[in-house]
Amino acid sequence: MDETLVHSSFTPTDRAHIVLPIDIEGRTCQIYVQVRPGCCEFIEEVGKYFEVVIFTASLSKYAIPLMDILDPNRVAPQRLFREHCTFFNGLFVKDMARVGRNMEDIIIIDNSPNSY
Repeated sequence: MDETLVHSSFTPTDRAHIVLPIDIEGRTCQIYVQVRPGCCEFIEEVGKYFEVVIFTASLSKYAIPLMDILDPNRVAPQRLFREHCTFFNGLFVKDMARVGRNMEDIIIIDNSPNSY
């Protein structure tokens, strides 16, 4: 999700499309989100041809409300988060077996090959 569909930051910016309030350790923080052009349309379009599963290394308390905005029609209701990742060599790695689908049928769209 991050750096593939959106770019998020704790730093305020006028370029944010979404400002998402997230509770972090009892304190509400603002996450400034820039949405990649065509992101929402992309989700809708690929959902016509494929089962879309969002698998992000982001925390669910941030990713769920953001995906609810990016995917209001719930084209991708299946979602996996950081808690579904494996921590390996200092990275949160997406174990594709957790998707629960035949590996031969999976197409991965990610900004980093180290992520899966």
